[in-house]
Amino acid sequence: MTIRHFALSCALTAVAVTGIGLVSAPVQARSAQPIKTIAFNDHDDDRDRDHDHDHHGRPREPIKIKIIGFNDYHGNLQSPGTFGINTVVPAAQRPAVGGAEYLAAYVARLKAQNMLNVVVGAGDFIGASPLISALFFDEPAVETLNKIGLEFNAVGNHEFDKGSAELKRLQNGGCKLTNSVPDPNSCKGVGSNALGTFDGAKFKWLSANVFETATGRTLLPAYGIKNFRGVKVAFIGMTLKGTPSIVTPTGVAGLEFRDEAETVNALIPRLRAQGVDAVVVLVHQGGFQTSPNVGDINGCDGNLKNADGSDSEIANIVKRLRNGVDLVISGHTHAAYNCSANTVDVKNVNGVAVSTPRPTGLPNSEGRLVPVTSASAFGRVLTDIDLSVHPRSHKVLAVSATNRLVDRTDVAINNAIATDPSVKNIVDGYNALVSPLANAVIGTIAAPLPNAANSAGEMPAGSLIADAQLQATQPAALGGAVMAFMNAGGVRNPGFAIAGASYPYNVTYGNAFTVQPFGNSLVTMTLTALQLKNLLEQQFVGCQGQIQQRIMQASNGLKYSWSAAAAPCSKIVDVVLTPTDVTVTPPVATGAPETIVANGVVQNPTKTYRVTVNNFMATGGDGFTVLLGGTNVLGGAQDIDALTAYLNAGYKSPKPPYDPTLPALAIPRITVLP
Repeated sequence: MTIRHFALSCALTAVAVTGIGLVSAPVQARSAQPIKTIAFNDHDDDRDRDHDHDHHGRPREPIKIKIIGFNDYHGNLQSPGTFGINTVVPAAQRPAVGGAEYLAAYVARLKAQNMLNVVVGAGDFIGASPLISALFFDEPAVETLNKIGLEFNAVGNHEFDKGSAELKRLQNGGCKLTNSVPDPNSCKGVGSNALGTFDGAKFKWLSANVFETATGRTLLPAYGIKNFRGVKVAFIGMTLKGTPSIVTPTGVAGLEFRDEAETVNALIPRLRAQGVDAVVVLVHQGGFQTSPNVGDINGCDGNLKNADGSDSEIANIVKRLRNGVDLVISGHTHAAYNCSANTVDVKNVNGVAVSTPRPTGLPNSEGRLVPVTSASAFGRVLTDIDLSVHPRSHKVLAVSATNRLVDRTDVAINNAIATDPSVKNIVDGYNALVSPLANAVIGTIAAPLPNAANSAGEMPAGSLIADAQLQATQPAALGGAVMAFMNAGGVRNPGFAIAGASYPYNVTYGNAFTVQPFGNSLVTMTLTALQLKNLLEQQFVGCQGQIQQRIMQASNGLKYSWSAAAAPCSKIVDVVLTPTDVTVTPPVATGAPETIVANGVVQNPTKTYRVTVNNFMATGGDGFTVLLGGTNVLGGAQDIDALTAYLNAGYKSPKPPYDPTLPALAIPRITVLP
């Protein structure tokens, strides 16, 4: 007779890789908030019988394990808006999605389908967060993730926005200290055990490829292992190797980021030696479905190849993995895709989505197709994965993955939230605390200003931000800047294109913070004309170490053109600066246009200019290492404060709204040539 025991234990086995070998240690749970692992054990009276059959001689069913995955939560406690399963769905028919309480309810529904379950993430669960989480140092994000039931999460690049010490505080708990005293916006405790406290994460952040240079050890555990009825499944967590190039240097100080595939391949034999049966990689790196596509959340168009036919970043990792990895849950790109046995190719045929099943995956180093998934971002989508394992050999037999919308219109889900409003209460509590600041109107815009770039790389929201930063540093006492650049990656979605809004639209502080959530400070420096040209060249792949095209957003008065066909470091054709006073509304040209670069030639290489960027860029972020050579560096205001002041002073009622078509704004500023 078989007796099943459902035992609760209060420790997860996790290991950290060191420079010497493998160090194993239990992950200690605080007594107030124990981390629980459910272990399922079968005990048979007949130890010698055929384990492929039960005591009646019937074939045993495979052991099924449910893995629930998502990525890039970014502290989105509230709905990020509407979202459809693909772009064929008319905008008016796309449901509102996401929100912490809805994520929790959907996770609970999926967990109820199989007691053998685990909830995991692929990083960026904090950082670049809306004000409702960021104002409180992302403690609300952690508290809601605790309630959602997250168990393992890879670190992403945004986990390092505030440095490794702050990441460890969010893991372990305790109040944020400012000037050696608890910060008033920390330890609100809305979702912790008591007001005035912060419990920290009940889940474990994993950092298999992030090492402390001083100790040679991983910053956090390399992986976690969970036992499902005797089946040991390991979850390896990693961020992209290129994290240092997209995070402020102080955020990654003292850390080394190693190759993703090499890290996994080194761990596989060690995991097998510990009796691990299946390996899941949680990696904060990803790709996009190949264009043209309809962006179906269960599609894998072009097997995620880049537009030029080359492999995406995630495919480059997977193709170097040895056998032993059974599933890859990815993130970073905020894209939804499902490259697995459940992939569907979806085409728009006369306004109708036509689906064709196409079982696939991404090939590893042995040519075996590995399931690879990603769940969009901001809690819009959950990946529902069933792992089928042989009852005796514990070999993985099948991986079935389906991306599912976190649909806020589902009646049963809403009833479940009404029955258990615990997560909703956390969201409501923080919303009440943040609302007075978030709802304050700071200015008005005449039209949507998205963060989507045109063919030249120019973003409407980016132009506004660059102007705000120039205004904040143009007075001589504040820097004497004549131009400003904003990195495109720092102009966050959705820009100032608010879903469902009518225009003119009153921009709130909360809207502005969503677009500029990093708390970067402005830096003004002196660059020569030659350095300026080199900086503009460094926007393009292959020039001075740049690995990705990153078009900076330029301020009013500066115009330049670049050639798409030209070789790296030779793309900038013309650069013209028209001195412009942006401290007045509308802006006014104060001098004749000056040609800095003509036909690719710098006209006066040693002439100097005062240039404003944010501190992330000033320290070489996004690969802009030319800025490290700037001189006479002067610090300035925070970017969010500059943006608020710009809109408040120039474009708040009763003054006319900010209108990008106004000739004085001189948009467009960037031109792409053949």
